[in-house]
Amino acid sequence: MAHETIAKQAPDTLPVRPNLFDYETARREFRWEELARELAWFDDEHVNIAHVAVDAHLAGPRADKKALIWESKKGQTEEYTFRDLSRLSNRFANVLTGELGAKKGDRVFFFLDRVPEIYVGILGALKAGCVIGPLFSAFGPDAVKDRLLDSGARVLVTSPLLLRKVESILPELPELRKIVLVDREGKGVEGGLSWETLMASASDSFDVVRTHREDLAIMHYTSGTTGKPKGAVHVHGAIVGHYATAKLVLDLHDEDVYWCTADPGWVTGTSYGMFGPWSNGATQAVYEGGFSAKNWYSFLERRKVTVWYTAPTAIRMLMRAGDELPAQFALGSLRHACSVGEPLNPEAVVWGRRALGLPFHDNWWQTETGAMMIANYVVQEIRPGSMGRPFPGIEAGIVDDEGRELPPGEEGNLAVRPGWPAMFRAYWGKEALYRDRFRNGWYFSGDRARRDADGFFWFVGRADDVINTAGHLVGPFEVESVLIEHPAVGEAGVIGKPDPIAMEVVKAFVALKDGFVQSEELRRDIQRFVMKRLSSAAAPREIEFVDSLPKTRSGKIMRRLLKARELGLPLGDTSTLED
Repeated sequence: MAHETIAKQAPDTLPVRPNLFDYETARREFRWEELARELAWFDDEHVNIAHVAVDAHLAGPRADKKALIWESKKGQTEEYTFRDLSRLSNRFANVLTGELGAKKGDRVFFFLDRVPEIYVGILGALKAGCVIGPLFSAFGPDAVKDRLLDSGARVLVTSPLLLRKVESILPELPELRKIVLVDREGKGVEGGLSWETLMASASDSFDVVRTHREDLAIMHYTSGTTGKPKGAVHVHGAIVGHYATAKLVLDLHDEDVYWCTADPGWVTGTSYGMFGPWSNGATQAVYEGGFSAKNWYSFLERRKVTVWYTAPTAIRMLMRAGDELPAQFALGSLRHACSVGEPLNPEAVVWGRRALGLPFHDNWWQTETGAMMIANYVVQEIRPGSMGRPFPGIEAGIVDDEGRELPPGEEGNLAVRPGWPAMFRAYWGKEALYRDRFRNGWYFSGDRARRDADGFFWFVGRADDVINTAGHLVGPFEVESVLIEHPAVGEAGVIGKPDPIAMEVVKAFVALKDGFVQSEELRRDIQRFVMKRLSSAAAPREIEFVDSLPKTRSGKIMRRLLKARELGLPLGDTSTLED
């Protein structure tokens, strides 16, 4: 069903004058270097993300402004000013460079729930010149091992509970030297060093490492189709992209209370759950608990959130809870709502305007891009279902496989001209794979899209087999690799199956080994096996037992054929199918 365009609002009718006042003018006049000059650099070439995000505010009126308002899942509240975050992150930087012996460039990973210590720790590690790697707390041991092993992480910050979940993999991590345990629950710190003890004796003062704009800073892992997850690495100069997009797309102002629902284990949770909002001086509200429509509305009301950044899956779950529920809460503070992580269906955009009084603004970017590339803006019309138009400093295009631009209306590869500040600089240890993403002067995103005559971009689908389930990118190879470790599984093929809430769910086709008989009990056991080893997002929602899987003559499972059969689509070329 096609939805009518939502007309742009006149800037003088909005509650706050938008930072991006005129899109066309901004496109003509935008210069990355001008935005960079708004930030606190050490000199023309040296900048540190943590210094910009926190310490730079100490010399002005924001020093004692609330930077972080945190609510636990049990209702406990903690508040931190920019001065507090500066002081505490200095302590952790001292812990790293002192007791833990960390050096510039060492990889420091965080496997924590959404607690204040993860924010303090990441800021402190960046101040020390280390490369930070946040991990989603729902990961299982195999997912954690692959990322720690690949990165050569030297320090892991986690909790006693999460450590118990992954302790079996520790002997397989020869480069991991120190484990620091955040013991909020009073469980004891056997197997690691106490965060609380280390921080209590550390100095509040620290000389922030003067990192070069091209020094590595952040490592986020993204899924692939044919191998282990890849570490996309970003540099300290990426803060220019975080700052600019948070200012012009999220439209953050000094007085805003901002809520990003993304976990720090994903790139949204760092780019726009830390660096973007704090570099703009915004107060950030964080809710540790999981999804509940009532609790989320209550949090929006209680914290008087003005700008909200969430995921399409969450929006669809709110829609399912009904239009009457948000009417029970005072949400008048909310002035701007944005969506990220997967394509936002048009109905969700329209529902936002009907139920909340304002539409959701979709935007597109990736782990690799580090910051928003294409977006819907406060002062621009919204075409429901469109990801919007390129950010003022970004040149995006629709190209064929050779990198030749295609005319409006034609489907092709969604590509971006390289050179933006937050662009990833490497896949850690995978140089050839990194180079392959750049062709004929374009970065190939792996997404398929089209562009209309007015420059609005429309998502079509992935060019590869990566599964987007509720905003979590799941590599089928990683799931298949765990499936075949189950004693009953001989072969496995994994696809993404469309789902009205999660966009896609993981479906596995499993051929059993001789001597095993399919049953519901076995199906559940295989699901639990994957969930425990990887994560709940990666565990197959559906498992179909089959006698055999379609393979090429070289033995490669043809996921394309599995998906075509599942969805009743044409099978296409089967000439390479084994006899």
